Amino acid sequence: MLEIDKKGLDSMDRKIIQAITHKFGGGPVGLKTLAMVVSEEPDTIEEVYEPYLIREGLINRTPKGRIATTLLYEYLNETPPPSLQQKLGF
Repeated sequence: MLEIDKKGLDSMDRKIIQAITHKFGGGPVGLKTLAMVVSEEPDTIEEVYEPYLIREGLINRTPKGRIATTLLYEYLNETPPPSLQQKLGF
């Protein structure tokens, strides 16, 4: 079962955003590193999961890697770490 939530996120989407926010402090994190942490192929993340997360405004892709957005922290009902707050405009 896919366990899709109200935002349309499945379990892999949630693994990706949890990795970005909790393991990497909101990012940036490179695609290969992220893929290794969530046990998924980089191409699958980039082609299947990432477009939806970007379209929903939950992550951004930057030259340095993927980063969490303000909307993602609101969705998680969490406050971004101090190192990320200024970048996100908190």
